[in-house]
Amino acid sequence: MPAPRTQAPTPVRPFAQRFSATRRGARLARLLAAHQLTEWGHPYGTEAHDTVVLVVAELTANAVLHGRVPGRDFALSLSCEADRGIIRIEVTDTHPAVPTRKAPGLDEDAGRGLLLVDALAVDWGVRDRLGPGKTVWAECATRSPRT
Repeated sequence: MPAPRTQAPTPVRPFAQRFSATRRGARLARLLAAHQLTEWGHPYGTEAHDTVVLVVAELTANAVLHGRVPGRDFALSLSCEADRGIIRIEVTDTHPAVPTRKAPGLDEDAGRGLLLVDALAVDWGVRDRLGPGKTVWAECATRSPRT
């Protein structure tokens, strides 16, 4: 009896979009990321969805607040690596400064974004890009480590 043929999973197309380096652009990036996650089978209210959306919100807010260069956009790309159980987030801006994690005081209003990313993401980092600026990336799990 011949072995059953298994069909290779359909590759998931990555999401990539440029946005204006404004608060409105960061908000739109977060909303479109949420929509894309739903399309990939991670609907609103699931742990993977909520984690990725929060990381996207933090990284895009950083791109707008700290990575903004007047007249330049930022880019968001998402890719779903189902075999690894990972969604990869990349936010690219044209500012040369590399983000750093800080330990803000209890009375400080800002400085906790990368601490959140560090706590929620499986891994994250910064890499150079072709041209000016950098890409901040993070990988978030789509399933619990027990699965």
